[in-house]
Amino acid sequence: MVREKTKQRIEKLKKLINHHRYLYHVLDRQEISDAALDSLKKELFELEQQFPEFITFDSPTQRVGGKPLEKFNKVRHLSPMFSFNDGFSEEEIKDWQSRISKILTKKEISQIDFYCELKIDGLAVELIYENTILKTGSTRGDGITGEDITQNLKTIEAIPLKLREKKEIIRDLKKQGFDPNVVEKIEKYDFKKPIIVRGEVFISKKEFKKANKEREKEGQPIYANPRNLAAGSVRQLDPKIIANRHLDSFIYDLITDFGEKTHEQKHKILKAFGFKTNRYNKYCRHLKKVFVFYKNCQKLRERLYYEIDGLVVLINSNKIFEKLGIVGKAPKGAIAFKFPAKQSTTVIEDIKIQVGRTGALTPVAYLKPVKVGGALISRATLHNEDEIKRLGVRIKDTVIVSRAGDVIPDIVKVLPELRTGKEKNFKMPNQCPVCGSKIKKKPGKVVYYCANQNCFAVQREYFRHFVSKKAFNIEGLGPKIIDKLIEEGLVSDPADLFGLKEGDLITLERFAEKSAENLINAIQGSKEISLAKFIYALGIRNVGEKTAQDLAEKFGSLEKIQKTKLEELENIKDIGPIVAKSVYNWFCRKSNIKFLEKIKRVGVKIKSYLVVRSGGLSDDRAKLKGKTFVLTGALESMAREEAKEKIRELGGDVSESVSKNTDFLVIGKEPGSKYDKAKELGIKIINEQEFFQLI
Repeated sequence: MVREKTKQRIEKLKKLINHHRYLYHVLDRQEISDAALDSLKKELFELEQQFPEFITFDSPTQRVGGKPLEKFNKVRHLSPMFSFNDGFSEEEIKDWQSRISKILTKKEISQIDFYCELKIDGLAVELIYENTILKTGSTRGDGITGEDITQNLKTIEAIPLKLREKKEIIRDLKKQGFDPNVVEKIEKYDFKKPIIVRGEVFISKKEFKKANKEREKEGQPIYANPRNLAAGSVRQLDPKIIANRHLDSFIYDLITDFGEKTHEQKHKILKAFGFKTNRYNKYCRHLKKVFVFYKNCQKLRERLYYEIDGLVVLINSNKIFEKLGIVGKAPKGAIAFKFPAKQSTTVIEDIKIQVGRTGALTPVAYLKPVKVGGALISRATLHNEDEIKRLGVRIKDTVIVSRAGDVIPDIVKVLPELRTGKEKNFKMPNQCPVCGSKIKKKPGKVVYYCANQNCFAVQREYFRHFVSKKAFNIEGLGPKIIDKLIEEGLVSDPADLFGLKEGDLITLERFAEKSAENLINAIQGSKEISLAKFIYALGIRNVGEKTAQDLAEKFGSLEKIQKTKLEELENIKDIGPIVAKSVYNWFCRKSNIKFLEKIKRVGVKIKSYLVVRSGGLSDDRAKLKGKTFVLTGALESMAREEAKEKIRELGGDVSESVSKNTDFLVIGKEPGSKYDKAKELGIKIINEQEFFQLI
């Protein structure tokens, strides 16, 4: 009898404590004192100690506890976690609107409205709830794969361990007069299935100062900024350490699809589910309203209990947002509208020249170290000779240095009033500071180049680019090893890497037999590469990841790009005349043609794309032509990005959302809400095995 009554009491205490957590964090309301709430928690803890069999994962007592972890496991996100491109002025935001309008119909342009969120200075996280209980919490990581930090996120009071009851959610949404179709869909949704949300974890200004005071007392260096401390905290292996830092959280995105039509609706649903959303976030009908809100937030900034560095401006319509798609790692339908850069003054101690992978010479200011926006800055780019003349910069000048968007160091102004007469003018060199070759400058251009294509600095930067993660991704081949290989004359171009043997490396300093074997295996294991990655690896001026992908999809093979005329390159969507000329000129140079021949001789295999265009290939492998695929759930035999690449190679298209235009939904382990939508729309659903048979 006592046992049964205790169980009932525990359940009631849990419900009451969660209710007051919801009031405080979500509704910004308090009905009982902190002391009274602490008393309820204490009673719950004591009862659970007496009857440990009644302890559940969603109990408020489980926020702090558990043994320290040995390491963080990797978590693959069901859909990528993107970052945003930045804008720093009203003109840049207007330009963004103009760019995306070109993709839309007149009707869609007339329907454009915006939703603005405060851009919190914190760390992005993803939360997955199953059966209404927090199952997994992870960091963004590289956008595809993050780290499992569930145990640490449980210590954050603002993050619910358990979602509110379905009847409470429905009641609140109906009270608001919410879209009945969405309400009905939530009502029918099986809450045992995953519900995925994303948000920000941050530390308050007060807790940040407190943490730094403690660091000073202990004689340790202070934390640079709140973002670094928040990020470092959630990656502590002992959850008790993070609990003492009192982190906070706002949730800003709902990944599970309940048929909501706008981003604003997502926030209302999140609030009804029990998540803490930012009360200052605002719907704006026009850009003029966005600009007014931006100015108000600049004034509000100092009064907030947490740090912000701008706004995130999103297209409010989910349909239009999805249509706009992704460019690189950022959605086209959103932009970070950053506040003006934080600034400080310092002295330019010297100006030195840096030689890049294309041979471009960039003047770099070496500064007397200064803190700007919480980070210690010792260097800033001066871009080119024209910029130095415009600013009137001299060595030993006192200057104003800023971090544009709180990130990139930049010199914005010289203070000539503080000159002593000892300042010196800077002159661009006549010779390359690395190899001594002649410096050249093309007519009408502002950048100087080293004329020597074999310049050590150019070679070094080119090698580093060639083996980087986005290119050949050769693990273990770091900058110091590359420098040594070039210095010793073991390689003259990246193709030589594939001819290296273990004996070549063992003679180098610090190379043991095993490390030599590992590196050779890594080099040989990278010989097969996709066409898009290979084009990117070539380091063609003005060609980044996106352009490399576009070229691969358009032409399908390296041979076809080599034979293409300049006019055809210029007509490709998103490739302008400057990029087209760079690509055309690169493939016309004899030295580059010889390099490509050498690459093939050493056994590098470039996987060609199947090109599908009007009157395209007759190859029956192009059976995916015109077919659109959506993937959901974790695939076991290949990474999702690899599957997408395969679909594109075979002429198909990949979309991130299910619609009536979807031909196939490929489901892996633990599929998300896309599965329900596909069933609803009658889309053909195939499993991983069927997908492999198809491709």
